Formats: sequence, structure tokens, C-alpha cells
Amino acid sequence: MSKVTAGRFFEDYRLGETLHHAVPRTVSPGLRDIYTSLYPSRFALYSSDEFARGCGLAASPIEDLAAFHLVFGKTVPDVSLNAVANLGYGAGRFLAPVWPGDTLRATSEVIGLKQNSSGKTGVVWVRTQGFNQHDVAVVDYVRWVMVKKHDLAAPAPAPVVPELTQSVAATALVVPEGLDFSRYDFTLAGARHRAGDYAPGEIIDHVDGVTLSEAEHMLATRLWQNTAKVHFDTTARPDGRRLIYGGHVISMARALSFNGLANAQMIVALNAGSHANPAFAGDTVCAWSEVLDIATTPAPGVAAIRLRLVATRGHQPAGGLRADDGKYLPDVLLDLDYWALMPA
Repeated sequence: MSKVTAGRFFEDYRLGETLHHAVPRTVSPGLRDIYTSLYPSRFALYSSDEFARGCGLAASPIEDLAAFHLVFGKTVPDVSLNAVANLGYGAGRFLAPVWPGDTLRATSEVIGLKQNSSGKTGVVWVRTQGFNQHDVAVVDYVRWVMVKKHDLAAPAPAPVVPELTQSVAATALVVPEGLDFSRYDFTLAGARHRAGDYAPGEIIDHVDGVTLSEAEHMLATRLWQNTAKVHFDTTARPDGRRLIYGGHVISMARALSFNGLANAQMIVALNAGSHANPAFAGDTVCAWSEVLDIATTPAPGVAAIRLRLVATRGHQPAGGLRADDGKYLPDVLLDLDYWALMPA
């Protein structure tokens, strides 16, 4: 029996099976600094223990997307090692803060399979849950990924495409215990805008841009232990280029959104997300957001704002997303629909 593995291919997945991902990860206190060295994130709740205490938390948790990347990285060897591309996300919720010292592990259930018409690849849907050392779920989401077939003669499974809700209901959002924005310090946060200052349909151009580099991308994929071949190995793609991890683009765009949405402090749900086009080193990521909805929460002074975050290659007109044929414009990199918590 071989002691090494080439990873799973499309024909290796079975509907309903549960994958228990190896190598738990303990969150180091320095992860916050590493995260902000990779992404220009300035959200006060994740930058300052004192600010977080002023909002009712014991200290500053690690950034929500950092927790997402850590859990995502656990799944790669079993889900997307032989991926052509990670296609999208949906039905995701952040269920509990992650603190330095926590140890995260992950499991995934295969909930959908569909072979592509070429017969060379197929799409795998999984529902992933990340747990801390107390077996408390901290994040739960669905993602779908295009995976290569190894044996092209392997029979195609009966296609099953899971039905996902368009968005997480506002009533299903989990607000961290103790969170209280009734004494929120707008000066320290860097902006004065409350949820009521935004309106559905409003579009915000985040103005700034960040150019992607090979060095930062390689550091990020190693940090998250994302070993998908297309991110590391230049021979894994016909064009000989390393594909930028889609989560790297998500975090970059989220950091850029601070300019205009500085008080959208905590992401609590990922309603839907698509990596519309690939990103490569040398691309400059810019971003704009559209306000989709605003809701109340039971927590004092805390509202929820639903946002569409769009990352583009270079500065594109804010609001531009799809061509007349319904396909994404070629310079759209990311289309992400999420809920965040903001002062009411």
C-alpha cells in the first residue's frame, strides 16, 4: 500500500459521506499581526483589545475571515487538492468568535455531485463545519469546487445539485454573546456612519486598490495551509501561472471596504459568493459595495447590514457586474453577499 496520496479526484467522492479533516490548528496570538501584514485591514474590533472590551467582548477575537481561512485550509487536502477552481460559497454563518489559543478542526459532508459535460471534471458540493477545542461550532458554510477526474472512464454519478437559500435570514444571524454597541466609540473606529445612514440600493466605491504579489500570495497560502496544486505548482495549469487563492481576494476586498464601511465590524454570514474570474500576481484589486438590506438584532445598539462586495481587476465603474448576456464582466474577480454587524 502506498504511503503517499495524490488526493481525491471527482470519482472518489460519494454523496452523503463525511470527511474528517486532518491536522487541527491552534490559533497563535501573532495571527492578528500576520493577517494585517497581508491585508490592509483596519477594523477596530479586530485591532484593539480595549476597543473590543468597550463593545462588550472579553478581548479582540481573530478576524472572522482569518477563522474562515484556517478552517478552509483544513479541508483542502480532502476537497480541493486536485481542483481546477473553487467556484463559490453559500449558506455560511459565523457561530462563535475565535480567540488566540483556540484549536480549530473541521469536517465536511458531501452534499452534491455533478459531472461536467466534458467528462474530464466535475463539481463537488460540501458543507463544512469548523469546531474549537470545546467541540463548539465556530463556522458553517457550503462551498462548491470543480475537481479533475483521474479515471476518465469512471461512470458519472447521478447528478445532485443542492438547493441553497438565497440568503441567511436576519433572524438566524448569531450575534456574539455580550456584544453591545450602545457605547460605541465612532472616533476610534474611524467613521461616524451608523446602519441608519445607509440605504438599500446605495453603492459605495471604496476608491483604493492593492496590487497582488507572488510573495504575499505564497505566504498566505502557507499560512492557511492551503495546499491546492493550482496555488503552488506552476505545472498544475496549462498556462504555467499560479492561481491566486480566492480567499486571498476576499480578504483583500474586505480590507479595502473599510473606506466607506469602517463600522461594518463583524461578518456573521456568507449568503453567497462567486469567484467570477481568476486572479494572478500583478493584478490590482479594487472594490465596491452595494447595500442590500438592513435589519435589527436583539443585541443592544447592534444592527445587521447585508452587503454585496465586488472585487475588480483595476478600478472599474462601481455598480458594473455583468454583461448583457448575463455573464460576469471579465474584470470582475469576486461577487460576495454577506451580513455584517454595525452600530444601530
